[in-house]
Amino acid sequence: MKIREFMTTRVEFVDADGSVYDAVEKMVDRRIRSVVVRLKQKNNSYGVITARDVVYKVLSRGMDPRNTKASDIASKPIVCVEKDIAVLAAAEVMEKSKIARVFVREGEKVVGVVSLLDIMSAALIMRARGDHVS
Repeated sequence: MKIREFMTTRVEFVDADGSVYDAVEKMVDRRIRSVVVRLKQKNNSYGVITARDVVYKVLSRGMDPRNTKASDIASKPIVCVEKDIAVLAAAEVMEKSKIARVFVREGEKVVGVVSLLDIMSAALIMRARGDHVS
């Protein structure tokens, strides 16, 4: 099974010069755990801000999210896989990189995101279909 079957296509973006507050607002309003940051270095260059980043890199340090740029706390570069990669291959990428989500691209464009929960869901469906799942 391909990752495109399980990816979430609702990916939210913020600009590098935007504030962390803007990112938090999107995450809370849309009930998501991460936003992609469009970086200025070069075309199609991205970072990611997760809820964990906001709490550990900003709030726990007493920093003001309104005065902190998104690019200052974004993890970069993001880890991406092509949309036609196998689900278990994407899980291997996540395990090797020790990350909870991987972004899905079509060419250079980010078109989706897959989380650990999505991988678990895919594994259940694969097992129900009789596909081999380790």
